[in-house]
Amino acid sequence: MSDLQNIEQTSWGYSETSQIQRNRVMRNTYALLALSLLPTVLGAWLGVATGITQSLGGGLGLIVFIGGAIGFMYAIEKTKNSAAGVPVLLAFTFFMGLMLSRMIAMILGFKNGPDLVMTAFAGTAGVFALMATLASVIKRDLSGMGKWLFVGALVLMVGGIVNIFVGSTAGMMALSVAAIGIFSAYMLYDLKQILDGGETNYISATLMLYMDLFNVFQSLLALLGLWGGERD
Repeated sequence: MSDLQNIEQTSWGYSETSQIQRNRVMRNTYALLALSLLPTVLGAWLGVATGITQSLGGGLGLIVFIGGAIGFMYAIEKTKNSAAGVPVLLAFTFFMGLMLSRMIAMILGFKNGPDLVMTAFAGTAGVFALMATLASVIKRDLSGMGKWLFVGALVLMVGGIVNIFVGSTAGMMALSVAAIGIFSAYMLYDLKQILDGGETNYISATLMLYMDLFNVFQSLLALLGLWGGERD
């Protein structure tokens, strides 16, 4: 009987420790995610104010974006367990803000540009709040979603590359709608992974959620600009 009690106590203690660890990862992830928005805003502001990214259109912009993103993600993966992990992640979010500034500058060229930017921000925050709520109440394992979402993201990326050269407005709208759906689902998947203990490194967790938020915001902004942009 005492052995059984010891096993039960050990299991309970392990479960309690795991829950504490998951809560700590989620708390640190939320804090770092909030912090990561500051360099993003700074990068976007700098890009808009200086026009440094205005020449990065078409294929050149795509090469700079993909090359920079891959380089930063590799560096984040290598430093995520060291003191350099957070600064590297924040440098990456500054870079992403800089890359986003070209689209923001275009949207701000509309008469209602500031309203469109704030609407996209509010919409992204709403999607995040909804996905966080769903992740906390859904009990089933969502790990099977991962491969389908990955395939969807790949198809989306290929479609985006093709549309850069085709320049179809209808294609851009369709891609934006698809991206909002795919990365909203990715947000739910990633949040559930963190809550279930599938991701234990808060820097990696922050990177995943940041990319989800970035893609939803960018796609919402593009969609609002295409549908609701008012010219002078």
